Amino acid sequence: MTDRELLDRLRQGDRDAFDAIFRAHYPAAVAVAERIAGERAVAEEVGQDVMLELWRRRDTVSVNESLRAYLVRAARNRALNHLRHERMKVRTAPHAAGETVSQPDAPARLAEEEIDAAVRAAVGALPERCREVFELSRGQGLRYAEIAGVMGISVKTVEAQMGKALRMLRERLAPWLPAGEP
Repeated sequence: MTDRELLDRLRQGDRDAFDAIFRAHYPAAVAVAERIAGERAVAEEVGQDVMLELWRRRDTVSVNESLRAYLVRAARNRALNHLRHERMKVRTAPHAAGETVSQPDAPARLAEEEIDAAVRAAVGALPERCREVFELSRGQGLRYAEIAGVMGISVKTVEAQMGKALRMLRERLAPWLPAGEP
């Protein structure tokens, strides 16, 4: 049965179609989430969330690519959101607990905040695909082949996008680089 046929049956509430989709695509969704999150339990939860959301939105879901690509992309996005959420919890944990966090002296802290803001702005200004490749590589530690698999693009495209991202970041962050390092 094709993806189209399965989706048509799913839209009609056919649980057998959902079961077939789940069995066929859940392992790929979990694999992508595990590469990003680094934890099997989190990856399985992400995969289950993606499948549950597919069932919940079965009436309105619009799949313009292959069903596998759609579900893998959804798993990737959920895994990245999970990582962002975890990072935010770590950053805010001392403040939430009411602890005082020792701060470096004010000028150093101000310079660090300024550089952080410049880096965030420079990364945010990257074209979407460049930014995704950069974040998966530098933020998540994925290899180019893994990024290619997650994004559904070739390794050469990953290399080209990464090169473009690094060039653009070097240009935008030049004022903060030591002299002689463009």
